Amino acid sequence: MKQTIAKQRWIRLIPIAFITYSLAYLDRANYGFGAASGLAKDLHITPGISSLLGSLFFLGYFFFQVPGATYAERKSAKKLIFWSLILWGGLASATGLISNIKLLFVIRFALGVVESAVMPSMLVFLSHWFTKAERSRANTFLILGNPVTVLWMSIVSGYLLNSFGWRLMFVFEGIPAIIWAFIWWKIVDDKPKNAKWLTEQEKFEFEQQLEKEQKGLKVVKNYGEAFKSKPVILLSIQYFLWSIGVYGFVMWLPTIIKAAPNMDIVETGWLSSVPYVLAVVLMLVASYFSDKTLKRSAFVWPFLLIGAVAFYFSYSIGTNHFWISFILLVIAGGAMYAPYGPFFAIIPEILPRNVAGGAMALINSMGALGSFVGSYVVGYLNGATGGFGASYIFMAGSLFLSAILTVFAVNASKKQSKDSDIKVIA
Repeated sequence: MKQTIAKQRWIRLIPIAFITYSLAYLDRANYGFGAASGLAKDLHITPGISSLLGSLFFLGYFFFQVPGATYAERKSAKKLIFWSLILWGGLASATGLISNIKLLFVIRFALGVVESAVMPSMLVFLSHWFTKAERSRANTFLILGNPVTVLWMSIVSGYLLNSFGWRLMFVFEGIPAIIWAFIWWKIVDDKPKNAKWLTEQEKFEFEQQLEKEQKGLKVVKNYGEAFKSKPVILLSIQYFLWSIGVYGFVMWLPTIIKAAPNMDIVETGWLSSVPYVLAVVLMLVASYFSDKTLKRSAFVWPFLLIGAVAFYFSYSIGTNHFWISFILLVIAGGAMYAPYGPFFAIIPEILPRNVAGGAMALINSMGALGSFVGSYVVGYLNGATGGFGASYIFMAGSLFLSAILTVFAVNASKKQSKDSDIKVIA
């Protein structure tokens, strides 16, 4: 592949993917700040209902992953994401305009439904544009939209809340997605063959390289066969458990920090951003070495194990030593995010293109279900126990089990690959 093509793809497509996912993440994660600074009080929401509202997004997100990936693979990721941007921006802004808690339930669920197509569609989109040796880094730059957004959103939301209140914070933070939809439509092409900025020869050479990677993969006829394979089942359970830790952390970190003595909302915003600085660094490092070595699990399970241990010791030290406990939370947050790029590079390397998108969507949908459980149960445990110890243990245990399942899943995929090779030889 010519160097000019490689450079053009990274310059043109990765910033677009990054910003798109950043805006999606902004409009799902700012609820925690709204809940911590007046939304619950103004709408007379109890801690239990607040937990349900925070997690209801993920229930909507769970149901429409596979249909979204199927549409993106067979028709157009470009069109699907365009309409999703407009709809989720409108719903996010509407959160700041309502006074009826029933409408808030509807908006949170609908926001999850609309955003459910984004992650699998973007993964399918990147798999059309980047090769095996690039995919972990491409995925990482996409998913960097998650921690980078929470980083700046934590700071900006703190100031917006302090200056304008929770209602205008939601309105202001929903508008950029609507504007970005039209920029996305203007710049993006679904596949290399549609790109006017590539020559016919460049398109042909790149498509040939992608086709070459498909050779040697076990033939999988349909989604039903793919979804029943042992690696996909194990990775689905693994991502469910992993997401419990991640989204319990994301949704309730502001509340955990704000509970410290003499902590105001602006300080909470700044401190809440710190784990995501480490997350960005670790994600880039893990994806770089994962692509260099083409080893995926070695850059997934160790980080999840570190996250589990850091959560546990943060709980053990307790609130009497806030800063030590906070540093351990920073380590836990960074370690949880580090493996995303290598993790989502696994499926396209073990399944053919006709089912890889659907399998990634299934895994991501189980992550959404884990996110629902994590954000709801962590909030429930915080309210029921009057502290954060039980939720720390819950998140640590989930991450520990996730690390173990990663090893089993990758070993199962290696065995499946060997079995396929034996049948071909026979």
